Amino acid sequence: MNIGYLSTIYHTSFILKSPNNKFLEGIDINWTLFPTGPAMMEAFKTGEIDVGYIGLPPVMIGINNGLKLKCVAGGHVEGTVMISKDSFSSFDDLGNVNEVLNQFEGENIGTPARGSIHDVIIRDLIQDRDISIINYPWADFIPGAIRDGEISAGLGTPSLATVASREINSKLIIPPSKLWSYNPSYGIAVREELIKREPEFVTDFLIAHEAACNFIRNQPREAAEVAAGQLGNIDVDFILETFQISPKYCASLPEKYIKSTMDFVPVLKKLGYLEKKIKREDIFDLNFIQKVHPEPSHYDLPSDNPDLKN
Repeated sequence: MNIGYLSTIYHTSFILKSPNNKFLEGIDINWTLFPTGPAMMEAFKTGEIDVGYIGLPPVMIGINNGLKLKCVAGGHVEGTVMISKDSFSSFDDLGNVNEVLNQFEGENIGTPARGSIHDVIIRDLIQDRDISIINYPWADFIPGAIRDGEISAGLGTPSLATVASREINSKLIIPPSKLWSYNPSYGIAVREELIKREPEFVTDFLIAHEAACNFIRNQPREAAEVAAGQLGNIDVDFILETFQISPKYCASLPEKYIKSTMDFVPVLKKLGYLEKKIKREDIFDLNFIQKVHPEPSHYDLPSDNPDLKN
């Protein structure tokens, strides 16, 4: 099986692709790294991958453009943060997202590729403000762009906040829950052809994915050690700090996840990313996850592990 993944360190891909993991024993998988969700959609289009770890807006855009995909599981919610130079006031200072954004009139804000979940969220939030969006092929470029004055703020995954706090004089200016509540930061997208041809694989993969989500929630330091072993040049404390920024990990697809996803439809249409109004059944196939994870979602359950409490 061919699986696409991103560099987002709290995705279970870094647990499951470890050669020492016990979750996917006996299954041959080719893993391919992509810079963004939209780039991964091109790989789905060419048949290069069968499964992808991806934010839901790019999946919705792909479905709108004719790709036969389904989201079969979740993974994390509220995975977009906004950072800025320390000179700007944060949400904690002002208590209002609009007041925070007003500071950036006439400024540039950086975010990953057009159509990524981060790009869609910030374009929706700025509305008619005099704020320019600069898209980067990799979120890794954003801290340097802030340091050099090319942009005044940036959006990306929680790891962006961790990186920036170490590289430049920055801070988390709007926390994940205030940018877009319960936003589907990533899910597991699968080609419909694979669902029909290899349903057993989909089930087995989701069992492993759920086990890895629980591993991050319940044993975050051990999970960080596994991820660090995969990444090579990132230390365990960095990964733990990233885990803690938005510790909402689960494979389930609860109604709140689905509703938050569907709230993107009018926004994507307004931004010109969708031509038609797609329905929830166009996006989701719940048959597998309802068997693998029938109990209530873990997204809102705080971890008892002190390493995952921020």
